[in-house]
Amino acid sequence: MARKPSPPDLARQVFRDPVHWLPFGLGSGLLPVAPGTWGSLLALGIFWALPQIPLSVMLPALAVAFVFGCVICGMSARRLGVHDHGGIVFDEIVGMLLVLCVTPRTPGWTLAAFLLFRVFDVVKPSPIREADHRIPGGLGIMLDDVLAAVYAALVVRGVMLLPP
Repeated sequence: MARKPSPPDLARQVFRDPVHWLPFGLGSGLLPVAPGTWGSLLALGIFWALPQIPLSVMLPALAVAFVFGCVICGMSARRLGVHDHGGIVFDEIVGMLLVLCVTPRTPGWTLAAFLLFRVFDVVKPSPIREADHRIPGGLGIMLDDVLAAVYAALVVRGVMLLPP
């Protein structure tokens, strides 16, 4: 396994090799503090920039993005020599979009979905932690964030069912 690249070397490597562009969220994963949060914020921007897309279209599109992410994030990690480099944020982007596609399109619900996703992604309750530590390659990189998204989506939908 290669040593973890220093920040200037990493930025150079990411911008020179197109394989890293999407895994690093077009550079958002290079930000020095909390790259996963920046990747999630990029997903928020994408979500609000797009017109409302029906769930019947969004879920299959995210399934394709998940499979693509398994491949491209795995390639990026292998080229860096680091299993799940913190700067790889495509998994956060897909996970955040998954939560948002089942969340009411309002600022309040969007904020709640964002915060819940980040909490589950950082805390990694079981089985998220096991997926993060035991599943190798791109699948392991992507799966823990999709599981965090499922947890966040379940909480959002559960709160929506509560009486006012």
